[in-house]
Amino acid sequence: MHHFRFLLVHWITGFNLIVLSYFFLGNGIYTILMILSLRATWVHIRQMAYHGLDALRISPLTPPVTIIIPAWNEQDVIVNSVRSALRSDYPEFQVMVVDDGSTDETIDRLVRTFELAPMDGAYQASIPTAPVRTFYRNPKVPNLVVVSKVRGGKPDALNAGINLCRSPYFCNLDADCLLERDALLRLMDPIVNSGEKTVVSGGILRILNGCETEGGRVLRVGLPHTWLERFQVVEYLRSFLFGRTGWHLLGGTLIVSGAFAVFHRATVIEAGGFSQDTVTEDMDLIVQLHQWAADNHRQIRMSFTSDPVCWTECPSTVRMLAHQRRRWQLGLCQTLWKHSEILFGRRYGIVGWLSTPFHTYVEGLGAAVEFLGYFLVPLGLFLGMVPRGLLFVFVLLGFIYGGFLSVGAVLLEELTYRRYPRFRDLMTLLIFAILENIGYRQLVLYFRFQGVLKFMTGSRRWEKVAHVGATA
Repeated sequence: MHHFRFLLVHWITGFNLIVLSYFFLGNGIYTILMILSLRATWVHIRQMAYHGLDALRISPLTPPVTIIIPAWNEQDVIVNSVRSALRSDYPEFQVMVVDDGSTDETIDRLVRTFELAPMDGAYQASIPTAPVRTFYRNPKVPNLVVVSKVRGGKPDALNAGINLCRSPYFCNLDADCLLERDALLRLMDPIVNSGEKTVVSGGILRILNGCETEGGRVLRVGLPHTWLERFQVVEYLRSFLFGRTGWHLLGGTLIVSGAFAVFHRATVIEAGGFSQDTVTEDMDLIVQLHQWAADNHRQIRMSFTSDPVCWTECPSTVRMLAHQRRRWQLGLCQTLWKHSEILFGRRYGIVGWLSTPFHTYVEGLGAAVEFLGYFLVPLGLFLGMVPRGLLFVFVLLGFIYGGFLSVGAVLLEELTYRRYPRFRDLMTLLIFAILENIGYRQLVLYFRFQGVLKFMTGSRRWEKVAHVGATA
């Protein structure tokens, strides 16, 4: 019995050290990202106020872009998404919907709304995909094409779109997203100003739930009505305004949202396209591009800009939120494991020795560490194996400092872009930023922990989030 207690004490002590290192490392890095993001966002706003987008809009050198919208059973949202994309303020672009074998009315509603007719078309596959069946077009809408193919999954649909597009750049757009009119211009600005060295350009996602929309346009920005959706508004602000901006400045971008990003087509084809062996094909492609560039001695750049806005529908039920977060966590673990040779690899630069280790420990394994910490730290305290100071640090870093980061993200949004102009909305967001770490964070953490378990058991199941068309 004494020997068992001795082992238990040492085990809990070791775990407590892991918990402390997790919180100090995670919050320390997030603090650095926050400071970098504050400065970068302020500089970017001043630069845009000075040179604007007019030169890019009228320049004959602005490259064409194909907006690829992969869709599978998206009948309730696809029409508005296409309408939104077609309204883009961009010199030359095409909208391509790739229907991945839908069994609902996705194709029928597109055909009726845009008066499309089936047409013959050639399909040459630079990247192998499932067979393409039918092309639909309307000469009156020359920059819209709808492609029907045999079901092969979202990465397969994206690869089919890459094969078909003839522009040097393509933009991924999820079927539940609405673009602001100048979003594509803003997304292409860092690419045009840096040449082909920039092969990826990502923008920011905002929550569509609660906004008033009409015909693919956001008429009035508003907050959702439910607590679950409002917490996600705060979460997205923190993730994009601090996380993505900060990693971009450090040159360690590892995640670009596949819901809204521009890619250099030839580079993606050289790197092999979107892979089928993870459930987060967007992150996998980003890491794959880093690895491909290092292996082939190519210098590439990935950009994130915090003002090209794409409005997306977030899960409105706990069940759909669970589907989304389990899949994100499973895909994160799959991608990091698949490309594990990057971890601490000197030739991968900051991606190898900072970004990948951070995502592996804090974002990947950290989900299990933090989740178990909520049980083992109090247990150790009860058994007299944990000093009270550790519990204080756990609460301070896990709850109070996390709330500080969320409040900072809301205030940064207010001081810069002000997409939520009403004072009542700002105060509501601040309240939810404070409350986010009491209940909601633990709920999401539970789903993420399930994602880690799914990875450990070898699960590859894609959990679809149903889109219903979120409006006010």
